Amino acid sequence: MSVTTADAVLPYDEALATYDPVMGLEVHVELGTATKMFCGCSTTFGADPNTQTCPVCLGLPGALPVVNATAVESAVRIGLALNCQIAQWCRFARKNYFYPDMPKNFQTSQYDEPIAFEGYLDVDLDDGSTFRVEIERAHMEEDTGKSLHVGGSTGRIHGAEYSLVDYNRAGIPLIEIVTKPILGAGERAPEVARAYVSALRDLLKALDVSDVKMEQGSMRCDANVSLKPRGAEKLGTRTETKNVNSLRSVERAVRYEICRHAAVLNGGGSILQETRHWHEDTGATTSGRPKSDADDYRYFPEPDLVPVAPAHELVERLRGTLPEPPAERRKRLQAAWGYSDLEMRDVMNAGAVGIIEETVAAGASPAAARKWWTGELARRANAEGKSVSDFNVTPAYVAELDGLVGSGRLNDSMARQVLDGVIAGEGSPTAVADARGLELVQDDGALEAAVDQVIAANPDVAQKVRDGKVQAVGALIGQVMKAMKGQADAGKARELLLQRLT
Repeated sequence: MSVTTADAVLPYDEALATYDPVMGLEVHVELGTATKMFCGCSTTFGADPNTQTCPVCLGLPGALPVVNATAVESAVRIGLALNCQIAQWCRFARKNYFYPDMPKNFQTSQYDEPIAFEGYLDVDLDDGSTFRVEIERAHMEEDTGKSLHVGGSTGRIHGAEYSLVDYNRAGIPLIEIVTKPILGAGERAPEVARAYVSALRDLLKALDVSDVKMEQGSMRCDANVSLKPRGAEKLGTRTETKNVNSLRSVERAVRYEICRHAAVLNGGGSILQETRHWHEDTGATTSGRPKSDADDYRYFPEPDLVPVAPAHELVERLRGTLPEPPAERRKRLQAAWGYSDLEMRDVMNAGAVGIIEETVAAGASPAAARKWWTGELARRANAEGKSVSDFNVTPAYVAELDGLVGSGRLNDSMARQVLDGVIAGEGSPTAVADARGLELVQDDGALEAAVDQVIAANPDVAQKVRDGKVQAVGALIGQVMKAMKGQADAGKARELLLQRLT
C-alpha cells in the first residue's frame, strides 16, 4: 500500500465557488510499430529484460539513429484525425536531462517544430453535450526505459533497497499529444478530462496505430491542473500529475488536485510547480520533483537526423486512409440498432460497440447482441475477474445462439446452459446443444398434461388467477417448467395456463 502524507483538501463545491480550474492534458501514446523509433530492435511487450536492445537505443558512442518511416506515417495520420495542420518541414531535437532509464542522457524528441499542430477534438460528455478540446501539438519522440525499484512499500525509489533498469522500452516510438489550456469547463473539468482521454483512446484505436492499453503503459496521461480566481485573466501555477493510467484515475486525479490547490490557496499558501504521483489506493497525489520549464531542458536540433518533410501527396494519401470518426460511427450504429441513449451509453461503457457490430453482422438482432455481451457475458466476466475476450465466445457464436433461441429450439435458460458449454470449450452452440440434448419439447400434448397436473396440484394459486390476480400465474409457470425439466416454452405455458384459468 502506498504511504502518503495527507494534504489538506477543500470540498469540491467550495473550491469551484472561488476558483476556475484550468487543465492541460499531455497524452503519450506508444505506436504499434514492429521496430523502435530509431533502430531495428523489436517492440514486443513482455520480453525478458534487456533482450531487445542495440547500440542505438542504448546510446553507445558512435551509434547513429535512423527514423522509422511507419512511425512518421502514423504521426501524420494521428495529426490529420485530430484536425491538425501537418508541418511541411520539421525536425527532431535533443531534450537534455538525466534519468537512469534514458541511457543517452537526452531524449530524441521534437520541440518548436512538431509534425502536427493547431488541431481540436470534439468530445461527448455524459449528458450528450459536446466540448471542444483544442490541440496545441502532436509530436514524435522516443520512450524511456523502465526502472524497477525493489524493496520498500511504495514501489518508488524512495525507501527502495536497490533499483533495476530494463531498456527494452527505450526507443519505442511515442506520439505526445498536448492540448492547449482547457478553459471554461468549470465544475465539469474532471468529466471533460476523462471524456477527452476516452475519445482520444477510441480515435487512436480506430486508426490502428496503437493498442492504447493504459494498464500496460502504451497510453499514459499527464494531467496539468491550475486554479485562477473567478473572473481573473492570469492563469495560476500548475502541477503535473504524471503517468495516470486509467480513465477513472484521470477524472479522480484532476478532481483531487482542484481540491488540494484550493485548500493551499485559501490557506494563504502558494502552489509549487512540480510533478505529482497519483495513488490509486488512497485517491490522492504526492509530491514528485520540481517541474522544469522548456529552457531547463536545453533543447537543440538533433545533429544525427535529417529533417522530416512529408510530401503533400503522402499527406493526402494518408488522409484517405482515415477511418470513420468513432463518434460519428457510434451515432450511425445507434440509429441502425434502435438503441436508446442510455442503452448506447451502457454499450460504450462496456467497450462493446465493436463486438456488438460484429455480432449483428453475423446475424443476431441488435437487442440480443446487447443482451448477451453487456448482460450475461459481462456478468460472468466481472464475477471471474476476466474480460469477455478471455472466453471461447465469438460474435458468430453469439449470433448462432440467438438463432437457436429465435427458432424456438432453446429458451433463455437452455441458452445459458449452452453458453456454459461454449465457454468450457465444448464447441459451437449447436454442437453443445446437440451433445447435451437441449431442445424445447415441441409436443403440445405433453405440455398440456403438465399444465393440468400443475393446476390440480396448486388449487389455491389457481384460484387466485381465476379471481383476477394474473401475476400469480408466474408461480404456476415455474412449476410447469420444473415438471418439463426446463424444456418447455415458458410463453406457451403461460398462454395455456391463462386459457384454462380465465
